[in-house]
Formats: sequence, C-alpha cells, structure tokens
Amino acid sequence: MTSSSSSQDTKRLAQSHPEGLRADALMEEDVARNHPADGGWDGDQFDRSERAALRRVVGLSTELEDVTEVEYRQLRLERVVLVGVWTTGTARDTENSLAELAALAETAGALVLDGVVQRRDKPDAATYIGSGKAEELRDIVAETGADTVICDGELSPGQLIQLEDVVKVKVIDRTALILDIFAQHAKSREGKAQVALAQMQYMLPRLRGWGQSLSRQMGGGRGGLATRGPGETKIETDRRRIREKMAKMRREIAEMKTGREIKRQERRRNKVPSVAIAGYTNAGKSSLLNRLTGAGVLVENSLFATLDPTVRRAETPSGRLYTLADTVGFVRHLPHHLVEAFRSTMEEVGDSDLILHVVDGSHPVPEEQLAAVREVIRDVGAIDVPELVVINKADLADPEVLQRLLRVEKHSIAVSARTGLGIDELLALIDHELPRPSVEIEALVPYTHGKLVARAHDEGEVLSEEHTPEGTLLKVRVHEELAAELTPYVPAPLG
Repeated sequence: MTSSSSSQDTKRLAQSHPEGLRADALMEEDVARNHPADGGWDGDQFDRSERAALRRVVGLSTELEDVTEVEYRQLRLERVVLVGVWTTGTARDTENSLAELAALAETAGALVLDGVVQRRDKPDAATYIGSGKAEELRDIVAETGADTVICDGELSPGQLIQLEDVVKVKVIDRTALILDIFAQHAKSREGKAQVALAQMQYMLPRLRGWGQSLSRQMGGGRGGLATRGPGETKIETDRRRIREKMAKMRREIAEMKTGREIKRQERRRNKVPSVAIAGYTNAGKSSLLNRLTGAGVLVENSLFATLDPTVRRAETPSGRLYTLADTVGFVRHLPHHLVEAFRSTMEEVGDSDLILHVVDGSHPVPEEQLAAVREVIRDVGAIDVPELVVINKADLADPEVLQRLLRVEKHSIAVSARTGLGIDELLALIDHELPRPSVEIEALVPYTHGKLVARAHDEGEVLSEEHTPEGTLLKVRVHEELAAELTPYVPAPLG
C-alpha cells in the first residue's frame, strides 16, 4: 500500500466519522520522530526500523528469468465494525471508550469501518446487544464488507457463540484485542511468557468443539480391554493440556521473578533509591525515560508500543544516584488476566520510592486516565508509595485543561518530553522527593580508603568535600551502615 493511498483512506474514514471514532492517539503515522528544530530527542529507536520495515521475500516471483526478484505484497488488513453498550455515564463517555477501542483495533492492524452503540441497562446475556440489534448489526456488517466485529467489553463464551451465529463473521471482545496487541509487541522472554499465560487463561473457558472434538476416547479404566469407563472427550483433553502448560508457564515466570528480585535486593543493599514511571498507554512514559536518561527505548505513537520493563540508572542535579523504571502502560478495563500475568513486572511500582504518574495532557478526558491507572496501582498494592503526577505533552495540551489538572492534582507538574519543557523542574522535584539518608556526618577519610569516599558519593549525599594533606574531609548525609564505617574517621573536637 502506498503512502498516498493510505492517507486517502485515512481522510475518507475521518470524513465518514465526524464524531471522532478514530482515536486522537493515531492521527499521525510517525509523530514520535522529532524535527531537529524542536530540540527534542527520544533516543536511538532500536526497534523502529524492524517494526515498520517491509520484509523482502525472496523466491516468490513467477518470472522464471529472475527468481530472486523481490515482490512486495500488500497486507490485507482485517476490516472491523465496533460495538459498544452504553450502560452508565454520559454519551460522551461511551464515545470516548469506543474511540479508544478504535485506537486499539488500529494498533492491532485492523481497519475500522464503522462503530455503533446500543443503550441498555445492562448487556444482553445472550447476544450482548439484544437479538434485534444483533440482526441490525448483521446488516451493517454485510453493507460495509467487514469480516470481524469487536465488542467494547468482555464477552462470555455463550455471548461470543450466539452473536457469531447471528452476524455470520468472527466476533472478538476488548480483552482478546488487547491480548493480541500484547502478543505482537512482547519482545523479552519474560514478556512473551506473561502474555502466553494471559492468553491461555482467557482461552481456557472459551474452547469449543464440534464433531470428533466431543467424541469420547477409549479407555478410562485400568487395564482390561480399554472399555472400562467413558474416557475423556477431545475437548477435555485439550483443557487438561492447557492447564498443564499454564502450570509450567507460572513456574517459569516465578523463576524469572527470582532473578529480578535478586537485582532489586542488590539495589536495596546499596541503598539506591528507585523511581517507577507508571501511566496510561501512549501517555509518553518511554519518551520521558529517554529524555531523563537517554535510554533509547522505542517511542511510537500507538498503544502499548513498549511492554517490557526497562530499568536505567539516573542522577539527580545534586549528584544522587537512583534507578528509573519504565513499566507497562495501563488502559481502562485492563483485562484481569493481564493484571495477574504481569503482576511480577508491576511489582517494580510497589517496591519503588516514588511513582511518576504520567498522564497525557492533550487527551480529551485526562481525569479518566488518572482514575484507571490508580485503580491498577491499588490492585498491585502500591497505594502507600508517594506519587508525583507528571502532565506530559504540555506543548499540545489545552491551557485550560492544564490549569484544571494542576489545580486539582496538588502534587503535579506540567512537562513536555518532546521539547524538554519543564524537565529541569521535574528533576529538581525528583531530587526533593526521593528519601534522603538519615545520618549526617563529617569525616576525614585517609587517601588509602578512597573506596569509602566513592561509596559516600554513590550511596549518600555529599554536602561538602575538601582535600587536605591528611585526607579527604567529607560532610555527607548517609545511611546508618555507611555512617558506622565512617565514624572512626570523625575528627576529634578541638580543645
């Protein structure tokens, strides 16, 4: 597909949906690349070329003269119709939720054709939207030529089956869509294992069988002629195998968790403070990490572009070392399976000394993003960790929205990770909020014990330093263990 035809399709779709069903987060294909004039820098985008590149497939040409000629084939995107049920809140809330579903669908690689909402007290137990509306949906699917229906909620196995029977195309729900995005973007071994576990948890109650899948296998008794008992059906065997795989996956994730816990204990032992970046997906967490540390993490204007947690070493303006951890993005109605599977990764938030809660200041309703993230933070038991709200994308935000957020969120700051606006103030706030060593001490450390001076710089806060003929005169604030090692070198009082 050429870029001109792609932009024409985008314009036609935007014109056909003036209500804004296409999400703002995906307005531009490559907004993360900064113009040099901006002064912005998002680090080296190591994964960008790999993710966006066309693959050259050798040997597919039908011309016998040159079998090495490359053939570029257009990828056929799934054509989807979105369906939502408006049970609570305002019509604007429901439209925003459907707009986010459209962004998720486009991130997964689908082309959104239409979106409809049904007003109900609660979703229909049989077909999610009711039998009459399901038939209307079937006509919309036939008219648009869609091949998939995506529902803005988690459907029961029965609802999936019955709605598919009516609309005659594949039906998936919000949870399955998010799991698909996670499966595409997971890179590390642990990330892939966590996504696989969540997918198996989701699929286990939704296995279906026809024909031989429901026939019973011979056996079930001990010995004999293998006819003693009904035996397992094929679908029961599949469920048992999935449970066994899930148990194995949980053991592997637990082993990976042990390795990360050892690294975390080492940081605790060295008294290195930790800061966790948490926030809604596409709020700019990775851009902020790159701006603060030059980490080179992938930045892309799409939902859940980065999943694997990244921990980088950083330094405050006063010279104190700390770690900065980028965590997986959150979204409203985050599937329970994902919260459970990624719990070990989210522990970085619970074990941190400070949470940088990043929110997209240019979003139409940033308060909803804040509420959704705080709900997940409560789920992982990090309610006691101090929180600093970082309102990102201040260069694109409505000034009135910024002022409202800064007024409501008492402990907040507005920044732009793209242009660098407010970053110096943010660094100063981090320096102020991080826990400080408890003991202030002055010591004259001999030059033969230079390691103690180095540790004072790494693990404490150096208030003053002077080099004398007898050694290094330090005035520092350190933790109790290091203070005990420096005590023998405290100068005796005069007189």
